[in-house]
Formats: sequence, structure tokens, C-alpha cells
Amino acid sequence: YNPLRDDWVLVSAHRVKRPWQGQLEKPPPEDVPRWDPNNPLCPGATRANGEVNPQYEGTFVFPNDFPALQPDAPEPGDSDHPLFRAAAARGVCKVMCFHPWSDLTLPLMSLAEIRAVIDAWADLAAELGASYPWVQIFENKGAMMGCSNPHPHCQVWASSFLPNEARLEDRTQQQHLRQHGVPMLLEYAEQEAHRKERLVVENADWLVVVPYWATWPYQTLLLPRRHVVRLQDLRESERDSLASIMQRLLIKYDNLFEVSFPYSMGWHGAPTGPYLEEDCGHWQLHAHYYPPLLRSATIRKFMVGYEMLAQAQRDLTPEQ
Repeated sequence: YNPLRDDWVLVSAHRVKRPWQGQLEKPPPEDVPRWDPNNPLCPGATRANGEVNPQYEGTFVFPNDFPALQPDAPEPGDSDHPLFRAAAARGVCKVMCFHPWSDLTLPLMSLAEIRAVIDAWADLAAELGASYPWVQIFENKGAMMGCSNPHPHCQVWASSFLPNEARLEDRTQQQHLRQHGVPMLLEYAEQEAHRKERLVVENADWLVVVPYWATWPYQTLLLPRRHVVRLQDLRESERDSLASIMQRLLIKYDNLFEVSFPYSMGWHGAPTGPYLEEDCGHWQLHAHYYPPLLRSATIRKFMVGYEMLAQAQRDLTPEQ
């Protein structure tokens, strides 16, 4: 049972032995040039809208040239039936480059460079969160996860509404606090730190676990030990130790199959905008990592068939 999503996961630990004759993924290219004038994320390159990037030396944030959300999206017309509802979705989409070099990934960056990324995340979360209810920071790494550009970067989408996952986690965490008197993920982190069955890495401020309810084979959950509701609330020392634990986790991922490990990751924290005035103590800041690989660098997990039509299913236990 996954208390964060209020749903169930089918674990079939014997199925990982079945022979594989399905699709094999190509390993990622290893000859990414450090700088390419034709790569729109590189310093000094020209982007699709004709703008020229500055010769940036650290992180670089700019508006997405192909945004999924617009600040001035029109109101839809009135619905003539309750089964045909629509509402305006407004927001802004930004891209953030982690580093000027295209051939680097987060685990290959220095602790100071990763710390600069964390600070930029927190600044964006605070800046966009001043007016928008939800700010989603996420990184798609690797072509397998639909990343169209190898340059190290993430995206930040701020929306005028709470997306589905945020609404779900808001409800489940609220219910848990009401019933048990303690934030769900604070209690969960304490339990996992004590049990040590699914612990991947830990330090004084953070721990990373394969969650008990993981659906992806190498899924992880990054949790602070202290009660923190938003990324921008982290202390200086916690930002330093976050850089350290992220580097350790991502090096472990890369070493697992000796390949630059693909994943989608993202931060979840208490809603912002109008919610800044409300008590959001039921929330606990956390990051989800969802890597697609199953048995090797070339065999991935597909969420199809039963997963799409019934519920998530995994072929090995989280402890395995």
C-alpha cells in the first residue's frame, strides 16, 4: 500500500527470472561535445526564438521557448454538460542549465556546483511561489526519459492550479496528520532510518530509500530528517549536505550498470501562492527519483497493459 498516493502496488518477485526477448535500449552516446554552437542550451548559442544565450559560467535560467503553460491562457467557454468540463490553466515554464559544459551530468559536478543548483532551485521556488500555487521542479535525464538535449538542465513549471499528484499528496498527508498527529513522511523517514532495510544512502540531514511502495525497480525517495515543508526553507548546512547526498546517490546510479543513468526526478513540497497564508504543516519536503531501467543498461521497465488498465506492478521487491 502506498499511503502517499492512496493506492496499491502488485509485487511479483518471481517474474524477474523470465526470459527477455523484448526491446533493448541503445546505450547513451559518450561523445557529447563540451560546447556546441548549434546546441541551444550552450553559452553563446542562439535559441529557437533568436535570443543569444549569455556566456554563463554557473547556472542559467531562461523562459522555455516552447512553454506548456502561458500566463495569459484564455478562459474556456461555459460547459453545456457536467461531463464536458474545462478550466483555464495558466502559468510559466522555465529552463535551468546546471552548468556551461554539455558533457557533464550532476554526479560529475563538484559539490560547490551542485550546491549552486540547489540554491537556484530554492530561489526559483520562492520567486514563482510568491504568486503561483504550485512550482514543479523536475529533471528528465537521458534520451530514454524523453530528454531531447544532453546538456545538463532541468525545467521549472509554475501553475495557477494544483496538479493531480500535488492534490493527491496534499490530501493523504493531511489525513495522516489528522489521524496520527505526525507528518506522514517525517514518521516514514524515522521508520526507514531505524529499519535500514531499504536505505540507499544517508547523512546527518538526509536519507535516501527505495520506498516500501516503489513501483519502478530503482525508484528512490529523498527525505530530510527534520520537518521541512518547502525547498526554500532549508538551512545553509542542509543545502550543503543535500549536495553531498545527491552526488552520492547519482554516482551509485551511474555505477549500477556502468552507464549514465536515466531518470525523471522532481521536488514536492507544500503548495505556495495563496497557500503561504495557510498552515501546511502536514507537508514534508521530498524528491522522487524514477529511473526506467529494469535489469541492465539496455532493458527497461515498461508501464503498460496491466499497469495502465489495473494497477502498478513490479518484478522485484524494494529490498532486492
